[in-house]
Amino acid sequence: MNKESKIYVAGHKGMVGSAIVRKLEAEGYTNLVLRNSKELDLRNQQAVDTFFATEKPEYVFLAAAKVGGIQANNTYRADFIYENLMIEANVIHAAYQHKVQKLLFLGSSCIYPKLAPQPLKEESLLSGYLEPTNQPYAIAKIAGIELCDAYRRQYGCDFISAMPTNLYGPNDNYDLEKSHVLPALLRKFMTAVENGDESVTVWGRGTPLREFLHVDDMAAACLFLMQKVSATSMPANELAMWNVGLGSDISIADLAQLIGTITGFQGTIHFDATKPDGTPRKLMDVSKLKALGWQASISLEDGIRQVYNDLMINRPW
Repeated sequence: MNKESKIYVAGHKGMVGSAIVRKLEAEGYTNLVLRNSKELDLRNQQAVDTFFATEKPEYVFLAAAKVGGIQANNTYRADFIYENLMIEANVIHAAYQHKVQKLLFLGSSCIYPKLAPQPLKEESLLSGYLEPTNQPYAIAKIAGIELCDAYRRQYGCDFISAMPTNLYGPNDNYDLEKSHVLPALLRKFMTAVENGDESVTVWGRGTPLREFLHVDDMAAACLFLMQKVSATSMPANELAMWNVGLGSDISIADLAQLIGTITGFQGTIHFDATKPDGTPRKLMDVSKLKALGWQASISLEDGIRQVYNDLMINRPW
């Protein structure tokens, strides 16, 4: 992939897609093809095929997806499986038909079984039952991984997959009903400080362990994989998929305490045990990617402080 290569970033308005665009532009890539959801509905097969036939991108970062937290995943189960299946099937098939040189599909750590051995290794895929609250979304993402692998095996396509852990950073979603835990906590604690509230309530018991990666690190990993690995040179029985994470995790209770400290909250933190905890632990084994020469560079505390400082200047709520 050279600086003039025609690169399509699907989902460039989202958190991951926008980070990939920032990274590409910072590295001097000048020929980016971008379409928002109003300009191109990725759920529409004919629209996607026409786009690929017209633009003929050489490289594709497939970061477009319908995403959300526990509540959104559990409430809008049909929307999450249908929309994600359509997006990935249409884009991956069009990439094959129109001879895209390489495609990177973005999955999620929720693809792994709820009780898979920790830390989560790539080979744990499809080895057990999924977390029920986000099972439809996870099944859609697993289908995307299998699509990439099937097109690689049957047609020799250089299609690879990256599985990010929980991400945070610029362009995150701060809707308290649809966001993930870290941005939701940032909003809750910042609002509590501004209102002078004496307490903040956190969903669940605070015991689950979670790993969080700054989205700029994720973008750097995506570019690294696009540049350094080729699915076509791998053994047929080896899945062209890499976990991407920080390599360490934190309890929700400790995360809440850290965010409280960063935001200057002086009150009490309450945990609502009537709300779901989700998977007990989700730590990614990143040794496969680390062996290639990449690892995250932004610590959790530094990353949260960066996001907090940005939100103090410009917040989306």
